[in-house]
Amino acid sequence: MSRIGRQLINIENDIKLVYQNNQLEVNGPKGRLTLSIHPQVILTITTSEVKVSLVKKAETTALQGLYRTLIQNAVKGVKDGWTKTLELVGVGYRAQTTGRELTLSLGFSHPVIIKEAEGISFTVAENKITVIGCDKYMVGEIAAKIRKLKPPEPYKGKGIRYQGEHIRKKIGKAAKAVGGSGGAK
Repeated sequence: MSRIGRQLINIENDIKLVYQNNQLEVNGPKGRLTLSIHPQVILTITTSEVKVSLVKKAETTALQGLYRTLIQNAVKGVKDGWTKTLELVGVGYRAQTTGRELTLSLGFSHPVIIKEAEGISFTVAENKITVIGCDKYMVGEIAAKIRKLKPPEPYKGKGIRYQGEHIRKKIGKAAKAVGGSGGAK
């Protein structure tokens, strides 16, 4: 049995939950999220907490922990929001926001333009891009798409990386020794 799934989810006063037809709608100050709930999962909602339980225990125990975590992430997202910060490392790599677009100069022959998805916003400060939203999945997905445009290369570490990400560097090409064998004869 899932230990995480047995824990109760605390609900604050400013968050409203509506559950009907296997759809859970979570409303809060930062936005609104809708989750589809598996038919084997039973939700018991009170004014201050949510309990996740199952119809059949044996076959679906993994669903209890999964849905408890998904609901917890939705509640935290509509209350506080989720953020993911990316760093631009390299000479000439720049980012700026114009309206609802993020424009990146990454050394290509053209600027890369990324439009904000619904519920997602970007902030740029110096060489850092912050992706902000109430849906944890969408924030991570868009941050991964931005990182994929110019992933950090292993020799100098230039590119786009997550804040705090450690890039394992490789050793560069070794210089040939003067007068060693294998040279021109």
